[in-house]
Amino acid sequence: MIKKKVTIVNDAGLHARPAAAMVKLASNYESDFYIHMYGYKVNGKSILGVMTLAAEKGAELELEVDGDDEEEALEAIIELIDSGFGEVYEDDEQ
Repeated sequence: MIKKKVTIVNDAGLHARPAAAMVKLASNYESDFYIHMYGYKVNGKSILGVMTLAAEKGAELELEVDGDDEEEALEAIIELIDSGFGEVYEDDEQ
């Protein structure tokens, strides 16, 4: 099992489209995927679970991935989050 902290960088936060993109990406991997935020732990492969976090810009998440392809899965998920789910523009970057 590996864990990594990340920060949501896109202005709109983890709303429906980014949540769906993350769930879809995570579902490509066999490893279990959980997200920890403010004491809550949700299944990162569940759109309802991810949406209940209501993670806004600047929210810190701890990603937990456990399984045979955990490193590849974690790297892909972090890349998606760091990209702002395709919603970060040059004027938004600090």
